[in-house]
Amino acid sequence: MSAVIQFLFFPGLLFTAGAGLLTSWFDRKLTARVQMRKGPPLLQPFYDVGKLMIKDTCVPQGSPTWLFLSAPLVGLAGVSLASMILCQSMWNQQTAFAGDLIVVMYLLAFPSLSMILGAFASRNPLASLGGSREMKLVMSYELPFILAACVPIFAARSIQLGDILSAPAVDGSVSGVLALLAAAVAMQARLTRVPFDLPEAECELGSGVLIEYSGPPLAMYKLTQAMMLFTGPLFLLVLYGGGIPFSEGWWPIGIGVLKFIGVIVLVVLVRNTAPRLRIDQAMKLLWGPVTLLAIVSLTLVWWGI
Repeated sequence: MSAVIQFLFFPGLLFTAGAGLLTSWFDRKLTARVQMRKGPPLLQPFYDVGKLMIKDTCVPQGSPTWLFLSAPLVGLAGVSLASMILCQSMWNQQTAFAGDLIVVMYLLAFPSLSMILGAFASRNPLASLGGSREMKLVMSYELPFILAACVPIFAARSIQLGDILSAPAVDGSVSGVLALLAAAVAMQARLTRVPFDLPEAECELGSGVLIEYSGPPLAMYKLTQAMMLFTGPLFLLVLYGGGIPFSEGWWPIGIGVLKFIGVIVLVVLVRNTAPRLRIDQAMKLLWGPVTLLAIVSLTLVWWGI
């Protein structure tokens, strides 16, 4: 029963949803400031999701209803579990279990999988094109991200998050900095933020993978995206920056929170300054320079640099 409560409340679904929506507000507010606008009020993301939850749900004719409606739940469950594991590992490193890093990486693939399933279940050509782009992005960013994630594994000589948190990869090491750069680009693609927002691409595909969704299913997709905006940077902070040490006093916690905000600011600034890439350009970038950077960082940590 305690595991169910942790998943539903803290540090699972409800906590991650609230943190994700607040992070989404910070994203929109900073974007507005960059564009010299005022931006939304603090609770606007909560209002947006709440409004979608009371709207009607339309199912496209001829689509498998069970798959169309259940696809959003796959991503929501995956990001909730991943966030719960990450927060628990930072709250108490003794709760880490063997291979929890691999489990988190596996769970963070669920939102992309749910997008692909929902896109093809909708039987819309624009959604199918967006789903195809999502598949290509997944194949592109997974390789450099896994290679970059091997750097903290080799640095800590463990695949447990507790051990990785106690031995941050970015601690004056060249390999850690290079791995962080490669992982940050791959995470931008995982979050499908500009310049990798190809699956939705509003001006080209009219929301792409989400074009047929409405009501609560669309709300769950929007909520999953907001939760990923919180969980993705948090995962980078756990891998390379020592996470947020909740058990070490207010000063280390404050520094950890500032690091997290710094990662979010970087994601937002890239989103507002980089043009959208074509899918072939995105694949060349991720399989080329980013993968090469990850391989170099892995080679350096293997040599002990």
